[in-house]
Amino acid sequence: MNNLMRRKSLLTGVVLLLVLSIPPVTGAYDIPGITGPVFNLTTGTGHVTTGDGNSVYMWMYGVQGGIAQYPGPTLIVNQGDIVDINLTNTLPVPTSLVVDGITVTAVAVAGAILPGVLTGEVPADNGTTTVRYRFLASQPGTYVYHSGTNPPLQVEMGLLGVIIVRPAGFDPVTSRFAYNDIESGYVHEKLFLLTDMDIRVHDAVQKGNYTNIDFTDYHDVYWFINGRTLPDTLSTTGAPWLKNQPYDAFVTMNPGQTILYRMVNASRDPHPMHTHGNHHRIIARQGRFLSAGAGADLSSSAFTTVVYPGDTVEAIMTWTGVGIGWDIVGHGDDVDNPPLGDFPGPGDIDNNNDGILDTCAAQPLEPWEDPADHCKLFPVKLPGAQDLTFGQFYGGSPFLGALGALPPGEGGFNPWGGFFFMQHSHNEKELTNNNIFPGGMATFLVVISPSTLIVQ
Repeated sequence: MNNLMRRKSLLTGVVLLLVLSIPPVTGAYDIPGITGPVFNLTTGTGHVTTGDGNSVYMWMYGVQGGIAQYPGPTLIVNQGDIVDINLTNTLPVPTSLVVDGITVTAVAVAGAILPGVLTGEVPADNGTTTVRYRFLASQPGTYVYHSGTNPPLQVEMGLLGVIIVRPAGFDPVTSRFAYNDIESGYVHEKLFLLTDMDIRVHDAVQKGNYTNIDFTDYHDVYWFINGRTLPDTLSTTGAPWLKNQPYDAFVTMNPGQTILYRMVNASRDPHPMHTHGNHHRIIARQGRFLSAGAGADLSSSAFTTVVYPGDTVEAIMTWTGVGIGWDIVGHGDDVDNPPLGDFPGPGDIDNNNDGILDTCAAQPLEPWEDPADHCKLFPVKLPGAQDLTFGQFYGGSPFLGALGALPPGEGGFNPWGGFFFMQHSHNEKELTNNNIFPGGMATFLVVISPSTLIVQ
């Protein structure tokens, strides 16, 4: 078991090294998706890869002429749009599309629509029929779209996705708000679409059994964020070895910035999502802002938020290092001019050209820095390297953006000197891939020095 753990841990590190070695991209702060208000989707089949190397048969939505994907394309529209989703079907069974919390009308624009229990359905006719699903995007927020035909089977098989409705007046540069309220402002946004899987269902469907499946015996063994399990959650969006799973769940930020988490539960079980690093503030549920105008502020702070089946939750989090107990930039420890602790020494310089070597008192306070911790030395003296065990995400220094010497073969997966925080489901079984730990519904937040641009 120890050897297995080492191999899985190394794999996670290798994936992160690939992510962190990619040149930073300026302004890559938005959830990836496609913009409307008109979308042409189709259904298709394929396989997804799980973190333990399994390959699972799926039914999926995709852009017409493109590759089917799990989850379906994230559809991004503006408040007030009349949204049209034109759907064709290549599956061996009829299918459809509904949006939770929104009234959708279904009309055939080619071929003949089938009556269904929840909505009009697209027959299994190899793409001959096209049904237009139309709705008014009247309220900003996060919504789930999925098949309304035999949902226990078809949603399990992968027919689901997310719709993001931007508020009126949204601007990606000057007005980044989730709702029509300044309290919903953010810098980054990240989607956490939570799903699970019983591979016995997928095996049965692949063998042609579409009706005789006992869901009372449902037993999930995989848990996903954005269609991936750890360590694949850390790979970049569009990773070529995950062609049917385009969306990552890797979170990066500079200190002092805000992240808007759009947490969506499209599975059967509640998932307590846990954000190491800081509390988050829940600002909306089910596409409804939790305060408005002069009304009471109903937002709440949490370190773990249980996202129940069918829930959409928006939460805002920031990280500044306030109260951490030492100067995380290392001003007081003179980390910008090694060797450490030799001030004034031959390596010390006058950064601001005022004729005075940069003592800590001369170092400017970072705009996001805790004044109470400015110039505080690191509280302990680190033992020699021969007396330490190094984690693979340790850059050799306890200071943000700083790197230090590491023994050969140690570390190497933190070239930016960032601070790593795991973000995951707090149901322990959900941190496995088919009973293999680590895996499942987990990812990382990495706080990166402001001198480094954000990857994604």
